[in-house]
Amino acid sequence: MNIQLTVSDLRQYEYCPRIVYFTHCLGLARRRPTTYKMAEGSLEHERVMELEERRSLRGYGMEEGERFFDIRLYSENLKLSGLLDMVIVTKDEAIPVEFKNSSQPVVAANHRIQLGAYALLIEERWQVPVKRAFVHFIPVKTSREVVIDAALKQRTLSQLELLRTMIDREALPDATEARGRCTDCEFRNFCPDVW
Repeated sequence: MNIQLTVSDLRQYEYCPRIVYFTHCLGLARRRPTTYKMAEGSLEHERVMELEERRSLRGYGMEEGERFFDIRLYSENLKLSGLLDMVIVTKDEAIPVEFKNSSQPVVAANHRIQLGAYALLIEERWQVPVKRAFVHFIPVKTSREVVIDAALKQRTLSQLELLRTMIDREALPDATEARGRCTDCEFRNFCPDVW
């Protein structure tokens, strides 16, 4: 089966594959509670979007470029869609930007996969190269650049296939090895072997 997936599914799969299992295989997305972190993140996201429109591009190391916000992307070929926070378009490239409500300015593996997916979607839709992306950490007003290379794009495609296989087989994956993530997880009550 080649079901429609989202960039958020890929990001969550990299963070903890069980989140995607619970939402796609068990249908728990409808009962998914909104955590404090999720609600606060949404509010911060709205605030930063308003401010970002007035800022210069110097924080991204650029003098020129045009910004576009809340870009809906879709690929029929990949059966993948996503909502990108911002993209900066220059004469030479398109640069995806994701806003994160974290005071730890570290680009995690799940952020890299997310940006790799957006790069694939932008390149297919707009036919422009994506060579880099940024994660902007809202609380500390810091942006980190991520190189978008062939290896990241291939890893993203491989993760997409693994994700589809897991859903097709409805096989409960192992929980994340980073058990600290479980503390704030909205699905922790469904993971009795973790506790």
